[in-house]
This record gives sequence, structure tokens and C-alpha cells, in this order.
Amino acid sequence: MATFRIGLVGLGNMGTGHANYLIEGGIKGAELTAVTDVRPERLEEIAEQWGEHIHRFESPEEMFRSGTVDGVIICTPHYDHPAQAIAAFEHGLHVLIEKPAGVYTRQVREMNEAAAKSGKVFGIMYNQRTNPLYAKLKDLISSGELGEVRRTNWIITDWYRTQSYYNSGGWRATWAGEGGGVLINQDPHQLDLWQWTTGMMPTRVRAFCQFGKHRDIEVENDVTAYVEYENGATGVFVTSTFESPGTNRFEVSGDRGKIVIENGKLTFWRLRTPESEFNANFKSGFGQPECWKFDIPVQHGGGQHKEITENWVSAIVNGTPLLAPGEEGIKGLTLSNAMLLSTWTDNWVDLPIDEDLFYEKLQEQIAKSESAKKADHYETLSVKGTH
Repeated sequence: MATFRIGLVGLGNMGTGHANYLIEGGIKGAELTAVTDVRPERLEEIAEQWGEHIHRFESPEEMFRSGTVDGVIICTPHYDHPAQAIAAFEHGLHVLIEKPAGVYTRQVREMNEAAAKSGKVFGIMYNQRTNPLYAKLKDLISSGELGEVRRTNWIITDWYRTQSYYNSGGWRATWAGEGGGVLINQDPHQLDLWQWTTGMMPTRVRAFCQFGKHRDIEVENDVTAYVEYENGATGVFVTSTFESPGTNRFEVSGDRGKIVIENGKLTFWRLRTPESEFNANFKSGFGQPECWKFDIPVQHGGGQHKEITENWVSAIVNGTPLLAPGEEGIKGLTLSNAMLLSTWTDNWVDLPIDEDLFYEKLQEQIAKSESAKKADHYETLSVKGTH
């Protein structure tokens, strides 16, 4: 195959980041040939920065049908990912989308169906799957080294965000603009890694989300969720954006010990005898299995975004297995949707979730927000009119 031609949809921070390594020739056998952005001034900047040889289009649809690209990387706002990916598939293009896969699973399921129908290679930018820490954890669990998983706990509260951050864009931290808060914006990688490393999705979720806690925003920024798995294991996921200093600690307990990822290290407390075997044979009352502590050696590095793009291109050109198949984006989003739905209904949510009910509840939040904004606007006008 000749050089694989890539088009970028969206030239914000992420799109520009992808463009930089593509322009520098960072992906063997691939080149950036086209870009599209809704801002005409951004397209003009591109011509000056990167040269006239890169085709510029005012809309994704125009680029998709131009014949200038073989595949596209979609780097637009969350809501747009599924619709733009579906359109690209319909034009016979391969697709790599930024995270999250979308805002609600119903639209993501439609995207997955379109991908399967197209026969094209579909990837998602889950770059944390290239992190050697999580790759090693996945290997230790899938190989049976940890034994059957019994409990998962992830506390990730180091997403500190100030009010000025939220004020920097009218779309930020809004139901209509982003479709949610910490779960859809900061945590998609962790929600993916939670299920990817363990190989397990919960059977049901009970969550407690708080909205606009210590911040003037409308979406969730504090979440505590409890999950149950088919094998009887349980898990807890805690996240927030207002704690300083924050914590990032992922702990997985199994029949053969416990593994913890924290502060860039992977520690394995390994039982010499599996707990189930020790319990069956121990007859002396108080006691515990002998336990050895290991700091597991982990390679440095991990190619992050560039490696995911490189893997996607190789999958297209050489048939290399995808590290992050696009179809798997629905898994982490299912967890996010389930946590919000559990809070909105004040009840347990079974997986797979009721996709129509989630969409209905999301629309209620958007309508409520828009109504509040109109009320504030009229109140401001009324106050001004009294002077």
C-alpha cells in the first residue's frame, strides 16, 4: 500500500498534538494530508504553519468525500464523535476517535454497528493502555498470577480543577456542551483501564454523584460508586476534581494476594499459598498465609497517543491487532452512564443499562440547565431595568 493518508477532524489541543507528530514523520508509512475545523481563522493558521500542501476543509463531510484521505482521527467535542465516525465509515474511511467514545451508549452502539458494517479499522485513543504499569497489571491478572479477582478499588482524586478552568469555556462542565463532568471528561481512561486490566465488567452499579460540589458548575465533580461482579467480587471507584492534594491509587485483590499501583510503582503482595487453599487447610484458629512483598519491575516509557496512532495504522496496513479497538469504547462509557443513572434514579442499575432511560434522564438535565439559564438571564434584565 502507498503512504497512508490521514485527515484530522478538529484542530483544538488534541488535534494539534496529533498533527505535530504526523508532520514530523512520527508515524512510519503515514502522513497528514488534510484537516478540517469549524474556525476559518484556524484553517488559515494551518496554511501558514504547515504549508499549503495540506488540504483544508470547512466541514468533515467535505473532507470525507474529497478523496484526499484514507483514514481520519476525530478530535472534536464528545457529542460529535459517533455521528462523525459513522459518516466517515459511510465514505469508506478508517477511523480513530479521541476518548470518550461518545456521551451516551445508545449513540456509541450505533457507531459500533456502523464500524462492523463498514469493515474498516476502528480504533479509540485509549493511550493509557500503552502505560507499562497498566499493561503489567493486565498481564499479572490475565496470566492467573493474582488468582481470581475478589475486589477492585480505585481512588483517583488528583484531577484538581479550579473555577477559572471551568469558566474558560462556556461549554465546559455543562450537560449540553460536554455531556457530564469528571466521569466523561477526566476519567474515561481510568474507567477503561478498570475493566481492561481486570477483564471484568460489573453486573450492577450503585453510585452517588454530587453535582457542582465546591464549584459553580452543573455536572458531577464528586463520585463514589460501588459495583458487583458476576464472580462475587466487588469494587469501589472514587473520583473528584476539587481535592488538593489528590490521590491516585488502584488496588486489586485476588486469591493469591494484592496488587497496588500508586506513585508510578506496581507493588505485589503475593501469598505463598492461595487464600482459598490456606483457609481450607488451616486448623489453628488465628493465622494468615505467608506473604511476600515485591516491587514489580516495569519498563519505562509507553508511546501514549503516538503509539495508539502507530498501532492503528499498522492494523490497517499490516493487519496488526489493535491495542485499543474502537468498539471497546462503549465499556467505560457504560460504567459512566450507569453511575449517573444510578444517582438520577436513586437506585441500583443493572448492566447492560437501560439506554433509552439514560438518554431521557440526560435530556432532562439539559432542559433543566437551559431553563435555569433563561431564568437567570431574565432576572439580570429585570435588575438592570430597575436602575
